[in-house]
Amino acid sequence: MGELWDVVDACGRQTGRVHEKGRPMRPGEYHRSVNAWLMNSRGEYLISRRRTDDSLAPGKWETAGGSALAGEECIDAAVREVWEELGITLRKEDGRLFTAYLWPHSDGSGAAYTEAWVFSGEDYEPGEIGLSEVSEVMTADADCIRRLIAGGEMIPYTYAEELFAFSEAARKERKQSGR
Repeated sequence: MGELWDVVDACGRQTGRVHEKGRPMRPGEYHRSVNAWLMNSRGEYLISRRRTDDSLAPGKWETAGGSALAGEECIDAAVREVWEELGITLRKEDGRLFTAYLWPHSDGSGAAYTEAWVFSGEDYEPGEIGLSEVSEVMTADADCIRRLIAGGEMIPYTYAEELFAFSEAARKERKQSGR
């Protein structure tokens, strides 16, 4: 049996059912997934490029993320995915839930209820990272991310402008609190 996901409704509430990855989902069923945005003290984000042999979005820039496993909370999935993709250990207390949205699978097999998390508190630098699931990483400010999305080089995060405002407010709050 493959990877198992909890089935949730359109509001992210557990249904009590489990789904096996790779099988089509029924209409109205979703699995949980995460986007983990790592923001440094300068307000830049650590983004990664998918490998060219990736089946979903080869060569595209993205933020770390993936599916939550059955029984796993989204914050834990975000921490795990960042470790698996970038080799960075995050602290859950540094994460703040930014938004949640529904994201259809590109192959039409279902959809994900996705939570986007922002992590701040460290200056994650690309040179410190062991690449395991991605081909390269870089830090990018909001303008760079806008250009990458507009040029079709990055996954089109429809919430990007709201993310930038949220992240800047969180950065200012951390600075004022001395963290």
